[in-house]
Amino acid sequence: MAQAPWRLPVTADELRPFARPPSPWGPGHRGVDLGPLSVGATIRAPTDGEVSFTGVVVDRPVLSIRHGKGYLSSFEPVETTLEVGDRVSAGDPAGTLAASSGHCDAPCLHWGVRLYGEYINPLLLTGDVEASVLLPLGDE
Repeated sequence: MAQAPWRLPVTADELRPFARPPSPWGPGHRGVDLGPLSVGATIRAPTDGEVSFTGVVVDRPVLSIRHGKGYLSSFEPVETTLEVGDRVSAGDPAGTLAASSGHCDAPCLHWGVRLYGEYINPLLLTGDVEASVLLPLGDE
């Protein structure tokens, strides 16, 4: 059975884009910030998956969903009643936006996606941004 297409977890603007760190532990922005939102906004599963983590990381509630084929989404700050092992389908309510944690000027959702452990731009999966294409330099 084919996996459902990816979609945004919430309808909102991109407040802060993905910025791949130069090294695994270097500075960067390992996801996108979507907003501004209202606290309590419904956050939806971007595609089919299974809840792999719910809890607090540092000072933020986090929800992670494993989508198969090496993909793992994480959302913060998101509160959920889902439990590890629960299945979700694309578009299912997965949680609600918690009070702002200071990550953005206004309440926002931070959505990160890893593919086999490497952070990628989540918007590439939804078709909301085009992949970069490197072209050869011409003779000058």
